[in-house]
Amino acid sequence: MFSVLRLFLLFLLLSHSTFSSEIKSIGVPYIENYSKSIYGAGNQNWSIAKDNHGIMYYGNAEGLLTFDGRYWQKYKMPNGQIVRSVAADNKGKIYTGCFGEFGYWAIKNNKLTYHSLTSLIPKGSKITDEIWKIYIDQDRVIFQSFSKILIYQNQKISVISSSKSLLFLHKVNKRFFVEILENGLHELVGNKLVYLPQSDLLGKQGILSILPYKNGGLLIGTSKNGLFIYDGKNFNPLNTPANAFLKTYQLNNGVQLLGKYYAYGTILNGLIIIDENGNIVQKINKSSGLQNNTVLSLYADDEQNLWAGLDNGIDRIELNSPLYFYFDKTGQFGTVYSSIIFNNKIYLGTNQGLFYSEWSPNTASNLNFKLIQGSQGQVWELNIIDNELVCGHNSGTFKVLGDRIEWISRTSGGWTIKKLNSNPNYLIQGTYVGLSLYQKTPGTGLKFITQISGFDAPSRFIEQDNKGDIWVGHAYKGLYKLMLNSDYTKVVSTKYFDERNGLPGNYNINIFNLENRIVFSTDHGFYTYDELSNKFTRYEVLNKKLGSFASSNNIIKAGEKKYWFINHGKTSLVNFTEPGKIEIDSNQFSLLDGRMVQYYENISKISNSIYLISVDDGFVIYHTQQNQSNARNKLPRILIRRIDDITDKYYTLSETGNDMEIPYRRNNIRISFSLPYYRQAKVKYQYFLEGYSKDWSEWSDATDKDFTNLASGSYKFKLRAKLNDSSVTDVTTFKFTILRPWYLNNWSLLVYSLFFAVILIFGKKIYERKLKKDSLAISARLKAERDEILRKEAEANEKQINKLQTEKLQAELASKNRELANSAMTLVYKNELLQKLSDEIAKLKDENGKKLSDDQTRKIQKVINDGMNDERDWHLFENSFNEAHESFFKKLKAQHPDLVPNDLKLCAYLRMNMSSKEMSSLLNISLRGVEIRRYRLRKKLEVPHDKNLTEFLMEL
Repeated sequence: MFSVLRLFLLFLLLSHSTFSSEIKSIGVPYIENYSKSIYGAGNQNWSIAKDNHGIMYYGNAEGLLTFDGRYWQKYKMPNGQIVRSVAADNKGKIYTGCFGEFGYWAIKNNKLTYHSLTSLIPKGSKITDEIWKIYIDQDRVIFQSFSKILIYQNQKISVISSSKSLLFLHKVNKRFFVEILENGLHELVGNKLVYLPQSDLLGKQGILSILPYKNGGLLIGTSKNGLFIYDGKNFNPLNTPANAFLKTYQLNNGVQLLGKYYAYGTILNGLIIIDENGNIVQKINKSSGLQNNTVLSLYADDEQNLWAGLDNGIDRIELNSPLYFYFDKTGQFGTVYSSIIFNNKIYLGTNQGLFYSEWSPNTASNLNFKLIQGSQGQVWELNIIDNELVCGHNSGTFKVLGDRIEWISRTSGGWTIKKLNSNPNYLIQGTYVGLSLYQKTPGTGLKFITQISGFDAPSRFIEQDNKGDIWVGHAYKGLYKLMLNSDYTKVVSTKYFDERNGLPGNYNINIFNLENRIVFSTDHGFYTYDELSNKFTRYEVLNKKLGSFASSNNIIKAGEKKYWFINHGKTSLVNFTEPGKIEIDSNQFSLLDGRMVQYYENISKISNSIYLISVDDGFVIYHTQQNQSNARNKLPRILIRRIDDITDKYYTLSETGNDMEIPYRRNNIRISFSLPYYRQAKVKYQYFLEGYSKDWSEWSDATDKDFTNLASGSYKFKLRAKLNDSSVTDVTTFKFTILRPWYLNNWSLLVYSLFFAVILIFGKKIYERKLKKDSLAISARLKAERDEILRKEAEANEKQINKLQTEKLQAELASKNRELANSAMTLVYKNELLQKLSDEIAKLKDENGKKLSDDQTRKIQKVINDGMNDERDWHLFENSFNEAHESFFKKLKAQHPDLVPNDLKLCAYLRMNMSSKEMSSLLNISLRGVEIRRYRLRKKLEVPHDKNLTEFLMEL
């Protein structure tokens, strides 16, 4: 009973913290833009919903769009229709409505799949227009078009029709209201539409929003007549500036926020947020951060996010944000170097001068900045000194009096001014040309005394240590320690420090007072000075605890034991309250990264819970109490969003974290996950795959993990997230099984077992046979060894005989070659002799000294020619050649069947290495003819160019 009571009290506390949240009117809360190029779908977003897992759904011009904080997914309708309405129940169904089509999306086979409900419409009724609204009402779902209201319950659909067109259906708590055009406002009671008396006062058409109002009333928004309050009997206009705004810019939709605020989207000028009394708290349009001024849909989730579906894009507005922004969209005042609030005015010191505006937290959204005359130029610093606002300027130093300034000093470049610890009535200012001395006097305030002599270096940073010495940081030359005389007007001693004294360099060495200790910032960490050794050493204790902020270039006091550390554009709030411990809060300030002027960052404390932060083109208000309220919200669970097969191509196996089985051949998977948390925060993930990993992974911002070559078996993928390096979510578990390969499934193992048993039986028999065979084999081997010895002896004898026969054959071959050569030479001699006879006969003359006639010599020449061409000589030579080279002509004819007899003769003569002259005699042709035949033969034999023809034939 006590635990139940405690839970109830905790619920009341959380409820109170939620509903007591305030939406500020200072600037605008953070707006995150999701453009079409980011979510990858159509421009227009007509409706918004969120399911019980935290996934967002949008009715988009190209279908159903989903977002989980990391991944966008688009699902097209069956005919590619525009999704006009969307609603999510608590059972995992997402209902959508389109032109002539409505139904729901649900997980089927591990994927989001569409199921149409139009087949359940009773015969005689048709949907020929758009479904504009969908509401979940316990066990029934209500769909509304301009012509009908359809109620889906118990797998049936009932239809409510009207004689005239309907506008939009509105749900207020458990009641439903709809406007029948020209017939006023009606309430849906059961399956009937009941007229609300006097609702014609709202106008003939255009009721676009009905929201719950205090004391059980209704706040009704119309397109052209503004807002009305209905108390159950009467309709009364809400006559406030908000009403005039909504009439002018045409109200389009509305939603209740945080229990006591209302947001209204317009067609022409973005949206406004009002309180219960109709006072405008926020005006948010394109000039203040929206992507588009036409708001088609609004949705407020349970994490204090206001979602706006626009005519072009989707925007998320962080309600109750700790950071509120005011940007100079018109470029009116340039780059902001310093900002401060003083005497109900806000002052901005910029590179163009000093600007001011009237300030009140209730009217801060309507700031009107004006330039203070005479302040044109670079403003470096705004500082409140004993209820006096001092402006450090490029031209000198001014006293700010409301909307005007007065000179205090004309020394150029008033960078920074600080009280002396040794005498708080005196102040020292760092300028372009050294140090200036000021004094506070009762009645007259701050007064310039003199320029301190003996030192004229530019002085961007100055601090006084416990001994009274003044430390000065030069932007490029290192550090100076100055000792002043008793009246602070003169430098009597100067010490210069650089790398020789232990500093890591001379550039950007800055000086700060951190908890009454002088520290020096560098790009390599913080350093301290040791008087005894006259050396600088690393401040290791501080550097280790600061982590990445150990290389901060600026420190700004934020309050008691609290400081802003700024590391080259990144901001953190560091708390030294607890001894020996440092708390660093940097995640919520990631929105400020790179937005402040580097090396001139400025943060002013307005109150114990509010800070004014200067950024490039405006300022930011930080509310610490607002942030503490937001931190109480419970974190959602991590979602497994997709399981992809990445074995050989990308294929989605599942879109849920339900248990599943994966075939072994697809054992390379990618698990994608996300935390459906949409507010600005640093989210890191940690995973552990049981059955694969040994421990949890390192924290990382990666939102997917690949596992390759997973062995068969069961796995548990455990996942958790950490928000802003502090809060950790519950563990999400995804179970899956990699199935065994086909050759290791149960049937395969059974077959293997039977096969093994058969092998054992047959193995025994085979072994017995083997023993018998072995004994026979041993006997056979002994016999074989004896036979082998005899065989080797016979082979040796046979080799000896073959050697003798080879030698005999070689001798015979040599003899035959000699005979062949002799025969060839004989033929050559014979032919040469016959040729000589032929030549001599041709020279014979008769008794008169004349050559013999052809008739007289023809017969003799014929006899000689027949002798020279006698084929018997060739056949005799061929037979002898074949005996010496029996395979030559066979190989030659086999490889080159196109060779003619004369080619074979030439090949034989070349084989015998005869000269061209000898061949011309044997062939009875000229030497030129021999060369021509050799050339033709080379081509027929395809002899390579670098190969000798004779060698080629001898190797054949």
